Amino acid sequence: MTWAIDLDGVVWLGESPVRGSAAAIARLRSSGTRVVFVTNNSAHVVTEVVRKLHNMDIGASDDDIITSAQAAATLVQPGETALVCAGKGVDEALQRRGVKTVRSGRVDAVVVGWHREFDYDGLTAAVRAVNNGARLIGTNADATYPTLTGPLPGGGALLAAVSYASGVEPEVAGKPNKAMVQLVRERFGAIEVVVGDRAETDGTLAHRLGAKFALVLSGVTEEAHLPVVPEPAAIAADLAALV
Repeated sequence: MTWAIDLDGVVWLGESPVRGSAAAIARLRSSGTRVVFVTNNSAHVVTEVVRKLHNMDIGASDDDIITSAQAAATLVQPGETALVCAGKGVDEALQRRGVKTVRSGRVDAVVVGWHREFDYDGLTAAVRAVNNGARLIGTNADATYPTLTGPLPGGGALLAAVSYASGVEPEVAGKPNKAMVQLVRERFGAIEVVVGDRAETDGTLAHRLGAKFALVLSGVTEEAHLPVVPEPAAIAADLAALV
């Protein structure tokens, strides 16, 4: 049995672990369940994600993690050039795919993902590249990003700025879209349970993978937001209460 668990809002909030998440993952693994992690956060390189898990006493390797940056990279062909309006995780995923990454100029694709360095110059470069014929790809369309102090604008908010200014609809790679579904199937095989804090992404991904969806209320979704669609098979305050 394999469980695919989201990270932001489920395992941690910003730099702080969600209470009991490490112990819950340990209980799952001790029962023989394989635990993998599927995140729409494209900002970080995979080794940074692994290190953050280890710092929270959660063992993991690069092979246990899929990010929306990796899903977006599958939409760009080796040998092409991409303008990166995103964090280091997107650069890493594209370069491993054999794609040249730049920050301005004429390119084959523009890839937009969540990053704190987003500014007017970056927005202008991305919009001009799209207006010059580049494909517009978003790592994900999440409107917000959960933190201990409340939600921040997410990758979808940055993508919306580029899309609106250029007048071009993006192709979105991350949960719950086709590129992510295919990548999860290729890397992890059959998934029995998807755990997440957002029904429209984690829940729809579960549906498309033929898995059960377990919703936790430690991230974006709160009890006041219920009911949600798709309907979860289980709802819990956090991962510890679910397992």
